Amino acid sequence: MSFVAKLTDAWRIRDSLLCVGLDPDPARFPGHLAGRGDAIFEFCRAIVDATADLVCCFKPQIAYFAAHRAEDQLERLIAHIQQRHPDIPVILDAKRGDIGSTAQMYAVEAFERYGADAVTVNPYLGRDSIEPFLAYRDRGVILLCRTSNPGGRDLQSLKIDSGQGGELLYEHVARLVAAEWNEHGQCALVVGATFPDEIGRVRQLVGELPLLVPGIGAQGGDIEATVKAGRNASGTGLMISSSRAILYAFAGADDGMDFAEAARRAAREARDEINRWRAGESA
Repeated sequence: MSFVAKLTDAWRIRDSLLCVGLDPDPARFPGHLAGRGDAIFEFCRAIVDATADLVCCFKPQIAYFAAHRAEDQLERLIAHIQQRHPDIPVILDAKRGDIGSTAQMYAVEAFERYGADAVTVNPYLGRDSIEPFLAYRDRGVILLCRTSNPGGRDLQSLKIDSGQGGELLYEHVARLVAAEWNEHGQCALVVGATFPDEIGRVRQLVGELPLLVPGIGAQGGDIEATVKAGRNASGTGLMISSSRAILYAFAGADDGMDFAEAARRAAREARDEINRWRAGESA
């Protein structure tokens, strides 16, 4: 099953637009995991199993694993998700961007080594830099468009001469991906929740294309504005990502033994709030 088909089913079956980002930081783990060689896997596995019925996808961030020499635990985690929760797509958040044979090896890494359903990619090196990812036609290629960091405007909001009346660079990326690069229906775009006006503009440009929207929770993105700006005609089309606000919802508890249950509560609250606005109700 293709990434987009799997995602579409997850939206419907789970009735959820919530994506849980898996950004494990051992310094923030509960005390009983301290010193364990498999602590990163066990922490993320518990979060996954506690929230799987509440999400449309999981998004492990590769840097949080690689920084702790835990790539083997990332492989194990993705394998666990695919075995225990095979209907939930896994997005490898890697933001790869290179050319030629290096780009090809990054595609092999994402889709063959880790077995991810989709990967985040930087499009600013041009189409040839993403061709190796597009060659895996059943996998998703999620391209950076308007990122959630304030500095994103330094380049992404530059006005360019593209023949479209002086559009902004992120608008050009959105239109280019939707109109030319999405030949096999496998592309999506990253648009940060901290910029709801830009989410709305991207939705206007790309029609039904899925949007991965980081930035709610710890980064302060507004759920109401995000959903209203980014939902498609069927009330889906979004993967609204929250990481730290869910992973570390247990912070301040006595010993963190119930960290997975705390994550579940936080995920359920986020999903339910998303769905209130998705249905057009007031909070």
